[in-house]
Amino acid sequence: MSTYTEEVGKKLNELLEKTYDAEKGFKNAAEQIEHPALKSYFNQKAQERYNFGHELKTEIKSFGQEVDKGGSLTGSAHRAWMNVKALFSGDNEESMLEEAITGEKASVEEYNEVLQETSLPSSTRSILNSQKQTIETGLSNIKNLEDLRDSQ
Repeated sequence: MSTYTEEVGKKLNELLEKTYDAEKGFKNAAEQIEHPALKSYFNQKAQERYNFGHELKTEIKSFGQEVDKGGSLTGSAHRAWMNVKALFSGDNEESMLEEAITGEKASVEEYNEVLQETSLPSSTRSILNSQKQTIETGLSNIKNLEDLRDSQ
């Protein structure tokens, strides 16, 4: 278990912080968007990240680790950038979708990095693979939202 404690616990807490950041970012986007389908999408993604966070917290605690609270500095900076970009962008909805795509691609990469850890318990690996697959499915669905938004 010491391997889990020293290496995996830290990585899961970093992933948890980024999950909190993503949840806040999606909530923020949903508040700024008027298009009903996009608003629904961002609200659904915020709820998804909320659920991911609870799964990660439960997993971290099950191995006797402390759960970090709050978000990362990087996430706060990214949300601030999204707000500034939305203010000055001619197409708020398009820029929000582009930022969502960028963030989701980064999330997949972060999950891949943690999944490369050889000392992951099988329960942790299963949770992370499931969450990563959900994010990847969401990425493919964003294209449909772009098409829907463009048709109106």
